[in-house]
Amino acid sequence: MKRLMTVLLCASLAAAATLPSRAAEKASAVAVAKAPGGAPDTLQMLEQEVAKDSTKFDNLYKLGVLYVDRDKVNEATAVLTKAHMLRPQDHRVMVNLGAALDAAGRANEAQGYYKEALQIIPGDSVASCRLASSFYAQSRYSDTMDMLRQVIRVTPRAHCAYFMLGVAFADAGIYKDAIRMWRKVVDLAPTSTEAISARESIEVLEKFTQQ
Repeated sequence: MKRLMTVLLCASLAAAATLPSRAAEKASAVAVAKAPGGAPDTLQMLEQEVAKDSTKFDNLYKLGVLYVDRDKVNEATAVLTKAHMLRPQDHRVMVNLGAALDAAGRANEAQGYYKEALQIIPGDSVASCRLASSFYAQSRYSDTMDMLRQVIRVTPRAHCAYFMLGVAFADAGIYKDAIRMWRKVVDLAPTSTEAISARESIEVLEKFTQQ
C-alpha cells in the first residue's frame, strides 16, 4: 500500500508543479499542435527558436516548462538555468527549475530554489508544496508537516497541501483521514491534476478498507 501511495505522489506532483499563472502560459505554449502535413509541434518550434537566439527569456521559460512536462529533466534543467541567469528574481523559473532538479534526484539543490522563490513571494503555496514534497521524498516527515501546516494557515484553500497530507496519512495507515484530505482536494480544485490522483487514491483506499 505504501508503495502505491508513493507512486501516486510522484506521478501527481511531477505533473502538478504548476504556478497560478502557468495554466494560461501552458495553454499558449501548446496551442500550436502538430498539424497535418508534418508541421513542427510547439516543442520543436521552441527548440529551434532557442537554438537561434538563447537570450529571449520567454522562449527559454516556455521550453523549460515543456521539458518538465515531458520528463526531459536534463534539458529542462539546462534551459531553466539559462532563464534563471537572465531573470534571477523570477520565482516561476525558480519553482520549475526546482521541479526539474527534484525529478533528476537533486533534492537539496531543488530545495534551495524553492526557498529562494519563497523569499521573493513569501507564502506562495506552489513553492511551499513543492518544498514539502521534496522533504517528504527524503523522509523528512517533520519538516514536511511543518511546511504543510504553514501553507494551510496562510492559504486555507491550497489544495496541493491537502493532497500531500492525504499521502502522508495513507502512508501512515490512517486511511480515513487520507480519504478526508483527498475529498477536500476534489472539492477545492476538481479539475486539477491532484484531484485526478485523489479520486484514484480514494477508490483504491475505499476498496482496500472494505476487504
